[in-house]
Formats: sequence, structure tokens, C-alpha cells
Amino acid sequence: MTRIALLLATNIAVVLVLSIILNLLGVEQYLQQQGINAEIVHLLIMAAGIGFAGSFISLAMSKSMAIRMMGAQVLENPRGETERWVVETVRRFAQREGIGMPDVAIYNAPEINAFATGARRNSALVAVSTGLLQNMSKDEAEAVIAHEVSHVANGDMVTLTLIQGVVNTFVIFLSHIAGRFVDRVVFKNQSGHGPGFWITMIFAQMVLGILASMITMYFSRKREFRADAGAAKLAGSDKMVAALERLKQSVKPQNMPDEMEAFGINGKMGSGIKRLMMSHPPLEERIAALKGSS
Repeated sequence: MTRIALLLATNIAVVLVLSIILNLLGVEQYLQQQGINAEIVHLLIMAAGIGFAGSFISLAMSKSMAIRMMGAQVLENPRGETERWVVETVRRFAQREGIGMPDVAIYNAPEINAFATGARRNSALVAVSTGLLQNMSKDEAEAVIAHEVSHVANGDMVTLTLIQGVVNTFVIFLSHIAGRFVDRVVFKNQSGHGPGFWITMIFAQMVLGILASMITMYFSRKREFRADAGAAKLAGSDKMVAALERLKQSVKPQNMPDEMEAFGINGKMGSGIKRLMMSHPPLEERIAALKGSS
């Protein structure tokens, strides 16, 4: 609840700052003359409803969607030493973090990866790939599992959902404002929505959507550093560094769907402008951060 309150407070603060800026620039007064101002509050409520609804629906369905998309098998009755070890490792770390026991799953994929998702800290899902179990030592795999449990304990899935809801709200809100401004001021359309509104709104949503993704990915990269630090505390810094070093040596491409990439321990790499759209920091930076903190 504290997390939600802080995000909502941030949302309100951004609205106030935008209102002050528009007022100082004289835009708000001009919009009032055009009869747009009366609709702004209703528009903001609508934008917030749509922006947050989509994010929370995705979060609520995240576990079932992840299981279907990744073909993951939930280990309800673990068989064999490896499956039992994975379940007991998750249980041990969950108990230390004071969270409910997550569902544990294994999915068939050659790459070294794992992910955590779920709407609540006490009802999450932690899944590891067969490639991870085959190509990592137990110490390295243990550190990866600790990383994913740290994501759950930190409430990272909810945090990212709230951030996505905020940026969605402002993409919808500002694109509608831009569309109405162009439609009424430039094209002098005083009734309904003309072509100027729709063209401007779609273009603005595309541009603002890219900027919104950059903001979301920035926070996604920050949470990876936190989860690495949490894993170092749970499993040991040396084990986490070794796990990241192993990920660096992996030559297999990361084939997780785009919807799931931000929840994995390893994401796609990029440089230059592509770096702004990365869900994960470069492995070199994560290793340096762990070594520096230790």
C-alpha cells in the first residue's frame, strides 16, 4: 500500500507540475478560451483508468500467461534430485525473506535464464530453464534462484506495473491534449474530432510511447541491481558474481518473448541508443557493482 500511495502521489505531483508549466507558458489560458480546459479533468481520469487498468490486468494474469507462453511445468510433486533441489532452494530463500512460498516451475529452453512473476509477494512464480540447470553449477544456479526470489521480495513486479500505469496515463493524456489542441487551434474544428485530432493523437502516442518505454526500462535496469544485491546477501556475493560470469560466457541467444524479457535474469544486449530500451544493465556493470559493494 505504501508503494501504491507513493506512485499515486508522484502521479498527482506530475499533474501539478504540468499544470504550472502550461499556465506559465500561457497554454492553459488559451485552452480555456477554446473550451478545452473543462474537459481536462475528465480526460485525466479516463487516461488513468485506461493506463492503470491495462497494467493491472496484465499483472493479474502474469503467472498463468508466463506458464503458457514459456511452456513451464509447475513442480507440484517434484521428481528426481534436481527438481527437489530447486524447490527446496526456493523455499529456503523465501523463508529467509519472509514471503509466501512461490510456485516453482521448470521450462524447456537451451539458454541460461530464469524469471519471477506474479501479482503478490506471497503468491508468485519462480521458474528456471533447463539450460540453466544443465550449464550452471549448483552454486551459480543457487545465486540465480536467489536473484529471482529477491525480485519477489522487493515487490518488483508490482513496482514496474505501477510505473507502467503512470507512464501509460500520461501517454494517453498528453496525446489527447495535443490532438485537441491541433484540431481546434490549427484546423479550427469546433465540434467533435476531426482528422487533425486523430492524426496528431496517433503520432503523439507513438513518440510518447517510445519515451515511456525508455522510462520503464530505466527502472527495470535499476531493479536488476537491487535483485543482484539481494541475491548476494542470500546466496553470497562470490556465487552471484560467478553466475553473472557464466551468463557472459553463454553463447546461446536469449529467446524469451518480449513480454517476458524484463522478468528474466538475462536480457538482450544493446549499445548506443538501443541501451535506452534494454530491460537489463550490461553484465559487466552488474558484476562491477557487486564487486564494488563487497
